[in-house]
Amino acid sequence: MVTAGGLLIIGATRDELFHIFDKTNGKLLWQYKLPAGGYATPSTYTVNDEQYIVIAAGGGSKVGSASADAYVAFKLKH
Repeated sequence: MVTAGGLLIIGATRDELFHIFDKTNGKLLWQYKLPAGGYATPSTYTVNDEQYIVIAAGGGSKVGSASADAYVAFKLKH
């Protein structure tokens, strides 16, 4: 997913990390260890003019990673 502010967000990785990159130069800006693989497309939403990113972290034995049943949300700073 790419935000209007120029963030490239990737959660579907075998390392179970949620990554945020600068879309213009590819620099890793931030990462977070999910409870399981985030093999889903992240979504974004806004509440009271604050932007959030959410991803389903489910993993699973079919892909050889830990299993979980979680949604993880992050608030973006302005």
